[in-house]
Formats: sequence, structure tokens, C-alpha cells
Amino acid sequence: MSTEIKQLQPQELWAKFADLNAVPRASKKEERVIAFMKDFGKRLGLETIEDAVGNVIIRKPATKGMENRTTVVMQSHLDMVHQKNNDTVFDFDTQGIEMYVDGDWVRARGTTLGADNGLGVATIMAILESTDIAHPAIEALFTIDEETGMTGAMGLEGGILKGGILLNLDTEEDDEIGVGCAGGIDVTATREYAEEETPEFKIGYTIKVKGLQGGHSGMQIHEGLGNANKIMNRLLFDGFEKFGLRISEIDGGGLRNAIPRESKAIVAIDSVREEAFVLEMQSQFETIRLELKTMEPELDISVSPCNTPEKIMDLGVQEGFTRALYAACDGVYRMSADIPGLVETSNNIARVTVKNGSISIACLTRSSVESSKMDLANTLRATFELTGCEVEFSGDYPGWTPNMESPILKVLTSLYKEINGEEAHVAACHAGLECGILGQNYPNMDMISFGPNIKGAHSPDERAQISSVQKYWKFVLEILKHIPEN
Repeated sequence: MSTEIKQLQPQELWAKFADLNAVPRASKKEERVIAFMKDFGKRLGLETIEDAVGNVIIRKPATKGMENRTTVVMQSHLDMVHQKNNDTVFDFDTQGIEMYVDGDWVRARGTTLGADNGLGVATIMAILESTDIAHPAIEALFTIDEETGMTGAMGLEGGILKGGILLNLDTEEDDEIGVGCAGGIDVTATREYAEEETPEFKIGYTIKVKGLQGGHSGMQIHEGLGNANKIMNRLLFDGFEKFGLRISEIDGGGLRNAIPRESKAIVAIDSVREEAFVLEMQSQFETIRLELKTMEPELDISVSPCNTPEKIMDLGVQEGFTRALYAACDGVYRMSADIPGLVETSNNIARVTVKNGSISIACLTRSSVESSKMDLANTLRATFELTGCEVEFSGDYPGWTPNMESPILKVLTSLYKEINGEEAHVAACHAGLECGILGQNYPNMDMISFGPNIKGAHSPDERAQISSVQKYWKFVLEILKHIPEN
């Protein structure tokens, strides 16, 4: 399996990607990949350090004739999003990613691939190991925990890096040169509630929503993908309004930066209304399927009998909870007035759990405008507080303000046109890149972001395009040759 991947071109890059993907590297569980990267640098005889928070920095001197060029920081993050299909048996803590070639794409079997940002990491590793690639002095910066808090970038102290140019290799369109990104904030609503004994005349049912594509909650938030938490709440709301459905448990979604693909609820209904309830649910299923048939052709919604739950949610709390979830913004909140086609502000209702007298709703709010980000965060806060929830803001990180006069931007746009015969798409993105955070301690560093085509990031449909990686690798090598002099 990894042998097949290692035979792809450019071999030096794909071989490093295969080696990296053999190492479990979930966000906040990066101990093994940190050790892997430190061993890699030391084996090459290069200066290798781990900073106070776990970022790894490897320094390589310039090749002959490039000593007078500006030192370049090549940066990618070590962690990856761990998501799998419900029917996939896989242990992210112990297993390496199982990859395969599908035409012009590399995929993983039932899990995320880790191309975000593993291809960037592998690119830097290949250059560090090379003996025939021309380049200026390089500081390789491998950050941790980008996907669930950006604590690596936040914890990188000023003064450690000496480079004047930063190449961030975390963009997912090969014709795009990134010059800005959104900031983000985690919004978490919680509350306790009293459970009631389930009346004897009620029976149990399980409702499942699955088969959604999921995806990146920033880059794909505008695509009209289904959100399992919102779909489930729609079903629960309808079931209560028409049949007095009562909620016992909900388990929906996963990571904040992934659009939720699946949700499961255990509910109780009056036994005398069972037939009408099932017919109504089936009608709702068909309505939702028709609404989402273009973007979500694999959507599957099912309802099936189960053991009657012993406890159900307090009626007043349930009414407030389902109404708050209905009212809460999910998806695009505002488009940019300055950059055509760019999502300015959005929210992802990522994780909803109800069990044992506790409610938790986890959101990720993004915006390229700080005031708009906080406006939406406060909108969510007000919505959830109206139903008795406590709301916490955490993980706040800044956006990256575009600099259209950037010298390295001029280098990249010129090279891209020369190599590809067309103009690059210079853009800000709605994802969270680490450049804005790194720029706080390195305000004079000239930063740019680019990368190969990666589709379906943060979902088990994640895939990397082989021909695009070849195009991107050629671009990287030319950029290193054309780094300006000091």
C-alpha cells in the first residue's frame, strides 16, 4: 500500500508523505509525530529544536551560491483531523493511514487522508533531505495543534525564527496564492437539566442521520452541504410539534472544523401514535432528501424501534433547546463586501450532545473581520442564553490581513504565470491559517500561502490530486531558486 504511494512522482515527496502517514498524529496527541520529526532532523545532521509548546524547528544552510539570499521559513502543521465513517473499523491512536491510488487521486480507506497538512510537511522534509535542490538557508517550522486551537502558532515565541520570508504550505487549490485568511472563535453552550421518568405509555425509537459528505467548515461552508445536527433538530422539532416526541439522548457531529456528517437520537413517543409518527418521519425524510439531493445524494435518514429509554429531557428545556438550535446560525452569515466570492463570516454547529442531564453545543465561528466575528459569536451567545445555557468563548485567534504589496507575492505571481502560462488566483480564504497568529510575534515577516489540490479535507472523502502535486512541486522548486537577496 505505502509502496504504491512511494512510486508516485515526485517520489521524494510522496515517500515522505507515506512515512509521515504511518505515524498517528491527532491534534493534541502529537507526541509521536514530534519525536518522528526530531529524529528526522537529527538523522540528517541538521540543527533541530523543540520549543516550549512542542513545535519543531529544523535549520538547513543554503546550498552553494545561495548564501546571500533571504532566509526562508517553510511552515506546515504536524497534526491532522481524525475522522472516519461509522462503519470503518480503525484506531487512529495505533494505526497508520491506509492509502490507495484512485486514478489521479490518492485517498484513504474510510478515514481522512492527512494531506491537510501532511503534503506540506512532506514537501519540507523532501527539501531538507535533498542534496541537489538549490535553496537559500531554510528554517523548517513544523507547528502542532493547528486543527483544534492553533496553540502551536500561538505559543511560538518571538525571536526564535530568523527568516524574513514565510512560505505556508497549507492552501488547497493549486492555482491559488493565499494572502489572507479568517480568524476564528469557539462558541460552546452548555446547561444541566432535570431528567424525567419516561411514562409507561411511551415507546422508544432511534433516529439516525448519516451519509452526508461533511467537509471543511471554512473552505466548504458556502457549498450548501448538509449539517447533520441541523437536520436532526428539524426532525426532532417536527416530531414534538406533531406527536409530542420527547428527547432522551443526542450524539451528533464531531470536531469543530468539520461539517457534521452524522447524528443519532434516542426518543420516546406515545405508543398509540406510533404508526402516524413513522409515516410523518418518512415524509420528512423524503422532503429533506429532495432539498439536498444535488449536494448530498448519499444522505440516509432512518427511524427504528428501540428499547424505551428510562429517562427523557424536561419538557420546558426540550422546547427551548430545539428552538435555540433551529434559530442558531449555521453556514454563511455574511459575504465579503470587498473581495468578490469570499465568505466573510460563518458558523458551524459542529457538535451536539444530550445525555444524563447535560446539554453541550459546540460551534466554530469564523470571520476575516474581527468585529463581524464577535457580532456573530454574540448572536449565538444570545440565542443559547435565552434557553438557559451558559455560553463560553475560547480558542480566539486572529485573521491574516492581506498585503497586496508583498514582495514575495510579486515573486510568486510572476513565477506562476511563467511556469503555467496563466495568472494565479490571488485570494484570501475562509479557512484559518497560522499566518495571522505568527505575524503577531513576527510582524515584519513577508508571508504567503500555497499548496496542491486537496478536496474533501476534514472528511473521509479527503483526497489529493497526483497531477496537482507534480505541478505544485515544480512551483516550490522554482520559488526556492528565486528567493530575493538579503
